[in-house]
Amino acid sequence: MSPIAFYVYCIAESAAASQLPADSLPAAIEEDAKLEWISVANLAALVSRVPLDMYNEESLAEHLTDATWTAIRAMRHETVVEYVAKRISVVPLRFGTIYLERAGIEKMLTEKARELEEIIQHLQGREEWGVNVFCDRAVLMSSITSVSPVLREMVEIAEQASPGQSYLIQKKIGALKADEARITVNAIVEQIEERLKEQSDEARRLRILKVETTEHGELKAKFAFLVKRSAFEEFRDAAERLAQENQAAGIRLELTGPWPVYNFTAREGI
Repeated sequence: MSPIAFYVYCIAESAAASQLPADSLPAAIEEDAKLEWISVANLAALVSRVPLDMYNEESLAEHLTDATWTAIRAMRHETVVEYVAKRISVVPLRFGTIYLERAGIEKMLTEKARELEEIIQHLQGREEWGVNVFCDRAVLMSSITSVSPVLREMVEIAEQASPGQSYLIQKKIGALKADEARITVNAIVEQIEERLKEQSDEARRLRILKVETTEHGELKAKFAFLVKRSAFEEFRDAAERLAQENQAAGIRLELTGPWPVYNFTAREGI
């Protein structure tokens, strides 16, 4: 037989894992592999065996340059983790987590036991939800004189000023529109973050790796929120109110999830 390695998907409490037999789970990352739980005391790691010649460090790096190969396996990884995470609390591991020996997984579960158990306890009854904030610049610029407090005040002054003064004020308003648009969007994004933090246990502002423009406008911010399942309706209602309040400024909120809690479980050495 060819040498094998162990691909690790997520970690759960052993008692919870026993409620999800490996043969009841979705397909593993490689079609001919089977999922299995490796348990040590109170913890269990969900794994499948993979060919070492394909998943050693050098080969894996080469395979990751193949978009099709990567997309297929990343999707299988996510399918497994999402399926388990919807049923029990787990610490999801990133795509491509490989151990060369079963003993290495057992050692990790032993050495990280306290930390992992604390994370899992903290995640009980909670889910990760994403909020993306988009801005339609055309809508924003058409309404900025009424949306921006600074420009709104200047418009009121211009309406009461003499024709000459009004002309100069209008010129100044035109010059300030771009800056005020940027300031307004930043203020709205901060308001969204603060208001939704109040409805969640934890929040993360995520990096935008590149400018993303969709039918909803340009992506201005991405957030991840850790939300109690029992409080999700309040969280969703708060997001909907924020969307309505800022619609005139060209702001649109996109709620996504629930997701495995990657953004609240990242740990070194796992």
